[in-house]
Amino acid sequence: MSVIRAFHIVHTCLRSASLIAAAGMLTATLASTAKADDYDAALKDIQATMGGVPSFVKQFPKSGLPGAWAEVKAIELSDKTALPPKVKSLISLAVAAQIPCSYCIWSDTENAKRAGATDEEIQEAVAMAALTRHWSTVFNGMQVDFDTFKKEMGGQ
Repeated sequence: MSVIRAFHIVHTCLRSASLIAAAGMLTATLASTAKADDYDAALKDIQATMGGVPSFVKQFPKSGLPGAWAEVKAIELSDKTALPPKVKSLISLAVAAQIPCSYCIWSDTENAKRAGATDEEIQEAVAMAALTRHWSTVFNGMQVDFDTFKKEMGGQ
């Protein structure tokens, strides 16, 4: 799996099995080993944070789990980041709809609702993903000159 694909998957699921797995895949490509102590500590922290350890976590490479879990906690599960949980879930849902990842779509929708997102906000996030994909296809397929585009759109 490429680092870009793994990175893309990482941003798809709040507190979900697929996020932990995706973050671990990314971390496994960047770091090769971890101590058994770190693995056991990660499992204990997952248990404490999530109220259980999903079965797939034990299928994940031991060397990747500690780093993957640390990344999930620091970015997605933390309330000390620039983005609030609802926004993170809506972004993740929009990305998941584009991948597509049915695991992430389900999880992100549930997490967005738990974070206070309305059905209208969820629908708009998915529609924005579609709109961005549409125009990206047009710009890239028609090979629109980027410098001209920036100038015409108010940039320099």
